[in-house]
Amino acid sequence: MAATRTRADRIRQARELRRYLVQIPYLVVLLGVLIAALLVVFDRWRRGAFVFGSALLLGAVLRALIPTSRAGLLQVRGRFFDVAAMASVGTLILWLATSIDPLGTD
Repeated sequence: MAATRTRADRIRQARELRRYLVQIPYLVVLLGVLIAALLVVFDRWRRGAFVFGSALLLGAVLRALIPTSRAGLLQVRGRFFDVAAMASVGTLILWLATSIDPLGTD
């Protein structure tokens, strides 16, 4: 009985660990968005927009490659919708960041 209990404890611990590990791709994308926000706050809006668009494209790639069972909070709708939405918005933001005149700022 004690061996079963320890096995059950190990399974419970593994599930708890998996619950956190599944969120790593989301946290990587969120870190990129936070860095972009800091750049914008410190008057580096073009760089911030570039980092933000890049973070969204990274999120699209991660959502496309990672199985749905491990996508965590990157999963909002179906895989196709998630990838298409993040990729199109990320591409649009990158295009805006590179095409708008800097007006004397970075």
